[in-house]
Amino acid sequence: MRMTRPVAVFATSALLCIANLPARAETFRVGRLLCLSNPRVGLVLGSVQSLRCTFFARNPPRQFIYEGRIRRVGLDLGVTSAGSLSWAVLAKNSRIGSATLRGNYVGASGSLAFGPGLGANVLIGGSRRSVMLQPLSIERSIGINLAAGVTNLTLGPRGSR
Repeated sequence: MRMTRPVAVFATSALLCIANLPARAETFRVGRLLCLSNPRVGLVLGSVQSLRCTFFARNPPRQFIYEGRIRRVGLDLGVTSAGSLSWAVLAKNSRIGSATLRGNYVGASGSLAFGPGLGANVLIGGSRRSVMLQPLSIERSIGINLAAGVTNLTLGPRGSR
């Protein structure tokens, strides 16, 4: 219980700091990124998960497929089944192509599962740091897990690994 409180304070602080970053330029909501994940085993100090992602562009309506890997560093205890993550995608430019979302995203994350579980991730990065996966992702999974820490998401075109 003593370890849970500092991790919760860290994760909450990180989420608030990232969520309240000032906007330097007008951003557009350009679509939604939906990722399906493989089962995950928390390794106490972190975990790695493979993702299959689909970006649903808003205007014009299109779909782009990505492969990804999400790495978490911090407290990560437990086991979860395959799950899904969903982000609203914001960009400085409303023109989105097939490779616009590729790149690295960094931010904070936290999740809790005892049976059905939920999580939140705030990530910034992508192509020339012009894409933001914001404000919070919704992560659904089933298992027993407690995770909080720094997250790195790498997205690339399908077949890039």
